[in-house]
Amino acid sequence: VVFQIDLKNADPERVEKQIERLFDIPIDECVRISAKQGTNVEKVLQKVIEKIPPPQCNTVDPLKALVFDSTFDRYRGVIANIALFGGEIQKGHKIVSAHTKKRYEVNEVGILTPNEQPTHKLYAGQVGYLIAGMKEVTEAQIGDTLFLYKQPVEPLPGFKSAKPMVFAGMYPVDQTEYNNLKSALERLTLNDSSVTVHRDSSLALGAGWRLGFLGLLHMEVFNQRLEQEYNMSVILTAPTVPYKAILSSAKLIKEYGKAEITIINPAQFPDKLSVSEYLEPTVLGTIVTPHEYIGKIIALCQDRRAVQKDMLYIDEHRVMLKYLFPLNEIVVDFYDALKSLSSGYASFDYEDAGYQAADLIKMDILLNGNPVEELATIVHNDKAYATGKFLCERLKDAIPRQLFEIAIQAAIGKKIIARETLKAYRKNVVAKCYGGDITRRMKLLKRQAEGKKLMRKIGNVEVPRDAFIRVLKRQTDK
Repeated sequence: VVFQIDLKNADPERVEKQIERLFDIPIDECVRISAKQGTNVEKVLQKVIEKIPPPQCNTVDPLKALVFDSTFDRYRGVIANIALFGGEIQKGHKIVSAHTKKRYEVNEVGILTPNEQPTHKLYAGQVGYLIAGMKEVTEAQIGDTLFLYKQPVEPLPGFKSAKPMVFAGMYPVDQTEYNNLKSALERLTLNDSSVTVHRDSSLALGAGWRLGFLGLLHMEVFNQRLEQEYNMSVILTAPTVPYKAILSSAKLIKEYGKAEITIINPAQFPDKLSVSEYLEPTVLGTIVTPHEYIGKIIALCQDRRAVQKDMLYIDEHRVMLKYLFPLNEIVVDFYDALKSLSSGYASFDYEDAGYQAADLIKMDILLNGNPVEELATIVHNDKAYATGKFLCERLKDAIPRQLFEIAIQAAIGKKIIARETLKAYRKNVVAKCYGGDITRRMKLLKRQAEGKKLMRKIGNVEVPRDAFIRVLKRQTDK
């Protein structure tokens, strides 16, 4: 284990004890280094030679190459970085991908020095790059195994296709920018095979796409690259996670061709009557925090429907908590809330923990009885009322007042669970009444009320685009 000692608040003795306690690594095997001052740097290289064994490979074995990274070059296509675990490879060899089953002819191989340096051959035990006419980065999946045509081998274990876990709608701020944004998305996704893109459209926001990302950080980086590299300004809707439904309706099973479906758009959430069970993705989260913040953090986790799995005191000052979280509870603002409660000292990491059954419902937002598809959301039954009330309050502030009253409602099926009323602009029709019989005053007010009632029936509520941005924006400003 290597750690720095030249930082202002470094405490090598305490860190060595923590490492020994957490990882069972003896203190005498820890190397204290300072690259700035040059302390013990040579010991790091000695430890690498001692601790890391050379690759156990043979060039006589059939070709077995692991793809561990890939980039796209507009002139040469996909450049795949590979590690050879057997055999050798050179220009002209015909190779096959174990994942896609596609066949390619090798155009160039070389080593990384760190620049690309073409060579005649790559041998077992070497790491280098390969160009074989792959047109898209999705053809060079990280973890895939390459082998020679007609010499199949057992693929290297542990390969999994990248599965997006966070979905968000993306729309151009101005529809005239649609083609420019489409071009920018195509160029960005060439270098990022883990982003999935589906065409989508919305009555309020126009034509756009539904994008899938590996996580919220991935989404933020992708959005920043769009803005900085392509100068594109977009509306990114609130992120959602992929839910699953076990269908019980024979008609729906026939329509989808399977009993278990994945839902990435809340508008396509199937009705409870046709579903035997809903499933939501979960993650195993690890929180390391100073012990004085533990009470607030446990309360935060319980509020997010988390189940405690473990609690361990690393030393007399720090605690490690393990919780099973529903992914949709941490995907938006959990990290910010955690940092705020712990004055920035708590750290958070999570890993996929599969799907589990959950009591999920689809909540619609109605304006004067008409559902607004863009604001439909999937929530847990226990949080439906709070979420509905919050969205209604947010919309009341975002929608401009009209000449007629607007009812903003959150509904589950036909049941209204929250309501806010946006009052109409009113003219003072009794201003001309100076005393006299009160019936004259009542008559004018009654006539005005009837007019407002008629206007509400025939009036169409148009939600302005900036209102959607304020309601759907990722960071809540409660």
